Formats: sequence, C-alpha cells, structure tokens
Amino acid sequence: MSILQCFKTPLHRQEIEDPQEVQKQYKYWRFRIFYSIYIGYIFYYFTRRSFASAMPFLIEDLGFEKIQLGFLGSVFSISYGLSKFLSGGIADRANPRYFMAFGLLLTGISNILFGLSSTLTLFALFWGLNGWFQGWGAPPCARLLTYWYSHKERGSWWGIWNTSHSLGGFLIPFIVIGCALFWGWRWALFMPGILCIFAGFFLVNRLRDTPQSLGLPPVEKFKNDFSVPSKPGEDNLSLKELLFTYVLSNKLIWLLGCAYFFIYIIRMAISDWGVLFLVEAKEYSVLAASASVACLEAGGVIGSLVAGWASDKIFLGKRAPVSILFTLGVVLAIIALWLVPGGMIILHSSLFFVAGFLIFGPQMLIGIAAVEFSHKKAAGTATGFVGWIAYLGAAVAGYPLGWLAQTSGWEGFIIAIAVCGCIAALLLLPLWKIKSNPQLDSLKPSTLEGSDLEPSS
Repeated sequence: MSILQCFKTPLHRQEIEDPQEVQKQYKYWRFRIFYSIYIGYIFYYFTRRSFASAMPFLIEDLGFEKIQLGFLGSVFSISYGLSKFLSGGIADRANPRYFMAFGLLLTGISNILFGLSSTLTLFALFWGLNGWFQGWGAPPCARLLTYWYSHKERGSWWGIWNTSHSLGGFLIPFIVIGCALFWGWRWALFMPGILCIFAGFFLVNRLRDTPQSLGLPPVEKFKNDFSVPSKPGEDNLSLKELLFTYVLSNKLIWLLGCAYFFIYIIRMAISDWGVLFLVEAKEYSVLAASASVACLEAGGVIGSLVAGWASDKIFLGKRAPVSILFTLGVVLAIIALWLVPGGMIILHSSLFFVAGFLIFGPQMLIGIAAVEFSHKKAAGTATGFVGWIAYLGAAVAGYPLGWLAQTSGWEGFIIAIAVCGCIAALLLLPLWKIKSNPQLDSLKPSTLEGSDLEPSS
C-alpha cells in the first residue's frame, strides 16, 4: 500500500443486522476512537506549546527580544491557520487514521529540527512547518466526533475531548522546564518531538474511519437522533459544493469565524505571553510563573466539560449563550490579573485557572457550532475554515501584541485583549437562539420512522 492510498477513505461495509451486535460494536469502537483522538491531541499540544514555555530561555541564551519571539508566534499561527483551513477540506475526504497520525509524526520531526537551530530564519522555517503539520490534528477529530456522536450528545463528548487541549497544555510546561533545567533548552524541543513520533504510530494502530466503514449504521440511526438530516441526493457532495454552499456562503459561519478571531487573540495572548507577563510585570521566577500559567490549562479542563454539558442540557443544543457568558467572564478575569499586585502567586494562579475555565468554553463551542451550522459532511471543512480565521487572530497575539507589550507596556497589552473579549461577545449575540443550520431545519422528520434500533445508554 502506497502512502497516498493510506489517505483514501475505506469503503462502507454491509451493515450488521443484529441489534445486539451493533450495540456491542458501537460501544467498543466509540470508546476506542475517543481515547485515541484524545491521547493523540494531547501530544499535538506537546509540540505546539513547547515554544511558549521555552521563551524565557531563548531570551537568556540567544538574546532574543519580545518582538522576535512574537514574530515566530505569528509565523506559526498563520501557517497553522492556513493549514487547518486547507486540511479541513481534505480531512472530510481522507482516512483520519493516517491523516492525523502522519501529521503528528511530522510535527514531532519539526520540533526536533527547531531544537537543532540557532538563527531566527531557521526558527521561523521549522516553526512554520510545525504550524503546517499541526493543522492536520483538529479536522480529523472533528470528523470523527461528528460521525460517532449524535447532535443531542455531541456537546458533552466534544467538551470531554476538548480537555485534551488543556491537559496537554498543562503537562508541557513541566516537561519543557524540566528538560531545559537539566539538559538545556534544546531538549525542551527534542523531548516533545520524540514523544509525538511514537504517538503517531499509536494512532495508526488505534484509529479507524466512520461507523459505516466497520459495518455499523450511521450514528443518527443508532441514537434515534435525526436533528440535522441531509437533503436528498447529498451523499456524494463534492468538496467544492460543501465549501461554497455550506461554508463560504453561510452568514452564520462568518459570524462564528469573526468571533473566533477575537477569542483566539485572548486565548493565545494569555497562554503564550502569560509566563513572560508574570516574570516581568509581577517579578516571579520562571518556575513560579510557569506553574501559575499551567493553572490556565487546569481550568480549561473543567471549563470545557461544564460548557459542553451546559450547552447540551441547559440550552438544549444551543452553543452561543454559553459562549457569550463565558467570554464576558474572561474579560473580568483578565482585568483582575493586571490589578492584583505581585507577590500573590496563589491569587494569580487562581485567576489563570478562572481564565482557562472561561476561555476554553467558547473556544470549544464555536468549533461545534461551525459543524452544526453547516453540514455533517462538511465537518472538517467548516471547522477548518473558522479555525483559519481563529489563527489569524492568534497571529495578532504574536508579533502585534509583542510589539504592543514592548512599546506600551503590559497595561496596553491587557487593555487590548479585554476589548477583544467585548467584541467577540457582541459578534456572538445574534446567534443566541440558533441551534443548527436553518437550511436543513425543514428536513427534520416529525417522527423517527426508519430507525429500527432503540437508543443506547
């Protein structure tokens, strides 16, 4: 089998007719698929977040300035955002088993090459390549979460998966700082890279494609949940049709993308610049600052779970209300981070925890809404598109915010990201009552005829 053949989606098998066997197989494969993408994305975060924790060492060892570090952050974000957009469309047509695994292998190699470099040019090259291959991680996960979990439960499961971002982000500062202190900052890049190469082979072994490729019925049939049906004759929509009909011409997707832009400015600003902010503005040690910022990710774990559950159970599948409330909350947390004086490490750590709790909710829910406001078969395309816009925002959190911190100080930095939160909340406000793509609402069946399976537990 050639490498290109690996990326082809497998053919659908004949559907299993025994309901008990379907229940058994669905239970096994849903668990296996889920823990695989969860673990896989933790390792994607290892190679994505390694640079942020190594920033103080690059300043000390190589004499880099904040503007130069911000430039590298912007290179990564632009590369990652563009890759996420383009790979989103490919992921809708590719086998996630190999697509996600190969991306993890290549991002690991990029980290190792970054660690072997010493000039800004080579750093930009290899960090840009890392960003490109990072874009191969999220779209396959979106595809698998959409095909293996139905609309009425997707928010909760997506919320659990989203904690992989936070768990990876929480663990990596300790790995990076430990490697840097014992063996030098280069090992802070080598070790995550090596771990991701092994994790890539793990994904090849564990992952599979859609339920139909294993002889199982669609998840909507299995769960008696036909809340987002397809129009007749849409089984073989082309990538062009999905992109232009359900994404680029969809005003809801554009609103989500614009809000995502500002959400990601906040998220990346806090996570990328948090350690340096505490070291310079609050005069903490690198170790204390890294431990404090790690609380951001710990808060993100709980915030993702709460946001997903609340959007499913309290707002009945509507994602915007929780996103708006959480976004307004994070604005207050950001202002508090600035107002609390240095020397109060526990309070600063608590505020980073609160900020993580609040920012990871809308970060996750906007991704789900992009799928539900478009089309099931465009899951990767829709999330890739809004992800591309989001990482344009992340690019702003790199060089522009680095320049702002350098020229106007940390106060200007804090004001800028607080304003971004207010703008994001205003952009999400028109989406408050929307649950799914209005183009498909008229197709929802009034009964669940045609489903011969009882809902599973």
